[in-house]
Amino acid sequence: MLLLAILALLAQKSTAQTIATFESPALPHADTFYTNFTASGTDVGFNSGLAHFPCVYDTSFGGFWEQGFAFSNMTDSITSGFGNQYAAKTAAAHSGTQYVTAYCYNPATFENNVRIKLIDTAIGHPVKGFYVTNSTYAYNSMRDGDMFARKFHNGDWFKLYVKGWSGGSLKADSVGVYLANFLHPDSNDNYILRTWEWVNLEPLGKVDSLQLYLVSTDNGAFGMNTPAYFCMDDFTTYESYDTTTPTTRVFNAELPSVKLYPVPTTHTLNVDINGTAATEISIIDLQGRTVQQFQNVGAHNELDITNLAPGSYVLLTRSISGTATARFTRCQ
Repeated sequence: MLLLAILALLAQKSTAQTIATFESPALPHADTFYTNFTASGTDVGFNSGLAHFPCVYDTSFGGFWEQGFAFSNMTDSITSGFGNQYAAKTAAAHSGTQYVTAYCYNPATFENNVRIKLIDTAIGHPVKGFYVTNSTYAYNSMRDGDMFARKFHNGDWFKLYVKGWSGGSLKADSVGVYLANFLHPDSNDNYILRTWEWVNLEPLGKVDSLQLYLVSTDNGAFGMNTPAYFCMDDFTTYESYDTTTPTTRVFNAELPSVKLYPVPTTHTLNVDINGTAATEISIIDLQGRTVQQFQNVGAHNELDITNLAPGSYVLLTRSISGTATARFTRCQ
């Protein structure tokens, strides 16, 4: 997975934008949602603004929402569990009364992604962006844990990534936004998103469609345990775009990954870091306090942890392309 690092954003001029507000068709009454179940197992999604939002409903086993987007004006920000899968944690749309909830699942690959296809005059232009927030189902699951997923703690995160398709190829660059971030050295700064946040997609450049991915630190034998849902509003596309002046200078950086050994350990912890060179390593206890920090680190590091009290810790690496975390135990 690649992260798009923006080095400079220069003045730009763009015109003729279209906003998918998801206000039409209007839902028949408050606190309801709509998924089309007229053609089981096929894409019965909808066009809004200048994009197609897929939706697949399967009538087998009593019927279930298989993947895609559903219209919603649900306001239940309290009830936990799968029965409240269509509601936004904000209890309201970003604008107007309606938004869409996304179930980010691909039944063909069993991965947590879904694709939005641009239509008509939006094809081949940059996408301006959209507003995103957590669903109540995902938010409460991360906050409290449930029968499938654990309660989030220090070192956890839940993130939405967006990549662009152009000319039949998936572009390398991506834009990401944290839906939950428990990576902060001070645990008071940890959060699960419960407001609408703007996702700027202009750095992806000219695209024909968008691939959206959900990634979490809570995974099991069958993939991601965190409910693969988010909510979207005001998806904004361009029908024309002034590219006479370069708008961005970007570079790609591989998201770092980290390997620890031996685990558990007593005196020395080996840390191997893949991806863009890390700038520092922090060791964080389960109360969110940074107890050790190492600067000028490399691809292979041998850390002296003899001063750590026995117990469990989160190791966090930082680089220009992002962060990576891993857990370890210091034995007596």
